[in-house]
Amino acid sequence: MISSLTSNAPEPQGGAPRGPVDSSRVPRYAGPATFARLPRLDETGGRTDVAVVGVPFDTGVSYRPGARFGGNAIREASRLLRPYNPAQDASPFALAQVADAGDIAVNPFDIGEAVETVEHVAGEILDSGARMMTLGGDHTIALPLLRAMARKHGPVALLHFDAHLDTWDTYFGAAYTHGTPFRRASEEGLLDTAALSHVGTRGPLYGKQDLDDDAKMGFGIVTSADVMRRGVDEVTDQLRQRIGDRPLYVSVDIDVLDPAHAPGTGTPEAGGLTSRELLEILRGLSDCNLVSADLVEVAPAYDHAEITSVAASHTAYELTTLMTRQIAAAREAEPAPERP
Repeated sequence: MISSLTSNAPEPQGGAPRGPVDSSRVPRYAGPATFARLPRLDETGGRTDVAVVGVPFDTGVSYRPGARFGGNAIREASRLLRPYNPAQDASPFALAQVADAGDIAVNPFDIGEAVETVEHVAGEILDSGARMMTLGGDHTIALPLLRAMARKHGPVALLHFDAHLDTWDTYFGAAYTHGTPFRRASEEGLLDTAALSHVGTRGPLYGKQDLDDDAKMGFGIVTSADVMRRGVDEVTDQLRQRIGDRPLYVSVDIDVLDPAHAPGTGTPEAGGLTSRELLEILRGLSDCNLVSADLVEVAPAYDHAEITSVAASHTAYELTTLMTRQIAAAREAEPAPERP
């Protein structure tokens, strides 16, 4: 029965990508829950342009656990995604091959080992020529992902959507947590300090020194109140100017959204972005060189009616669409092979 379900994924024509299962032939609630009902990596011969990868890890959280289940919750919610994205006027899964590469199995009892595992596997995926859409897990995983990105691209521009700065030094003496990845990344030279931005930050801090330390690392801050007062278009234009044509990594903590739009997360803060604002900002990055992205901190145990997972699935869909559009545009720009 499983084979009959998976066989309804559209077969590639010539060199065309293999797309998602046809929901007009197989109900959305049937069959395995890959992201957007896309083929597994083994169903594409181990080749893909964008690998959707889960990291079920939440040992680095400082408050409510549960994000280890986030990746599969996003996959389940993504059953409702459709193959044409009208907001970006693109059929992302026809432009380039996107496949669900499963999960990176990490040690839940040893943060250091988990970080090393994520870095190693991410490096292998990038070495294959694919970009990554990573589904967390907690924000600790951003550090090993950025290590892999910097090895391939050099220091990258970072666009960080989050209620929190995540540039603190330690928690309980621990250097690797979900609140410290971007301080470690800054210390390790993984980031292009001319193109770093937090978006959606808000809420109380431990002290003004938090902001001073963050500024010394080169981060610019667009608070959730800034988005509300200035509007999405002005904010997005500012971000594009800061990023330029640098290799861009986008890291999205789902708690950037107001708890009304994302209750299923570990450290919610009032006064956040709407899901519409987040999606519109991402859509405005079409001219940026998006090399990979992550989406973290979805904790389905605190979700209500899958509100958070649905918002997360659409966020990952927009980011994946950006990547496939850029891949397709780069291929079209390649010179045609000379005839013998």
